[in-house]
Amino acid sequence: MGITKTLLLAAVASFSASGLMAQKSATDSVAEYRAMLQDGNPAELFEAKGEDLWKKRRGPKNASLEQCDLGKGAGRVKGAFVELPRYFADTKRVQDLESRLLSCMEVLQGFDANEIVKTPFGKGEQSNLESLVAWIAAESKGLTFNLSQAHREEVTAYEVGKRLFFSRAGTHDFACASCHGTDGKRIRLQDLPNLTKQPGAGEGFGAWPAYRVSSGELWGMQRRLNDCYRQQRFPYPGYASDATIALGVYMGVNGKGGQSTAPSIKR
Repeated sequence: MGITKTLLLAAVASFSASGLMAQKSATDSVAEYRAMLQDGNPAELFEAKGEDLWKKRRGPKNASLEQCDLGKGAGRVKGAFVELPRYFADTKRVQDLESRLLSCMEVLQGFDANEIVKTPFGKGEQSNLESLVAWIAAESKGLTFNLSQAHREEVTAYEVGKRLFFSRAGTHDFACASCHGTDGKRIRLQDLPNLTKQPGAGEGFGAWPAYRVSSGELWGMQRRLNDCYRQQRFPYPGYASDATIALGVYMGVNGKGGQSTAPSIKR
C-alpha cells in the first residue's frame, strides 16, 4: 500500500510538472520564434526606404522632409520617437508620429494630407508613411519613453485616452481594457501586455511599428489601433484622429521609462 501511494504521488507530481513545462514551453517557444525572426527582421527594408524618403525631394513642392520638426528641432530625428505623441505649437494640437509626418508632408512637400488619410493602408503614400515611421522609430531604438505632460493639451489627451481605453461598447461590449487592462491575459499562446502600467505599457506601446509576419507588412501604431477596433467590432477610427492620438498618449505616458524596441516583429 505504501509503495502504491508513493508511485501515485510521483505520477501526480510528474503530470503536474509536465503540464507546467508544457505551458512554459508554449510561451517560450513564441519568444524563441520571435527572437529567431528578429535576427534579420524584414522591417530593416522598410527602414532603408524610410530614410531615403526622408531625404528625397518629392511632392508638388519638390522638397525633402529634412526640415520637418518632430519635436527635437528641424531635421532632428534621434530621440523624437520616444517623446511622441506631444503638443506642437505650430499646429496647436497633440500629434503622434504619423499625424506629425502628415503635417510636414503637407506644409513642406505640398501633399494633400486629407487625401493621404483616405488612402487604404499599405497603398500609395500610406505605404510611404509607414516606411518613414519605421526609420524614425529605429533611430530611437533602445532609448526610454518620456512623454511630456507639461502642456494642458497633453494632460487632456491623456485623460481622453484613458476614458477611451476603458470605454465598453459594440456588439461584444469590449474595451481596450478587456484585453490589455490586467496582468496575466493571453490569446492563442500570446501574452497580452497590461497597458495601464509598467512594464506592460512600455513593452506593448514600445514595440510598434512592427513587421507583421502574418500579413508580410510593416504596421504603424495607427494601423495597429485600427485593427484593435476591428477586433472589438467597433467602427474604424479616423486615421490620425484625436481619438487614436489620445490612446497613444495614454499608453505612452503609462510606458514612461520603458525601452523602445521598435520596429519589432510580430506574428
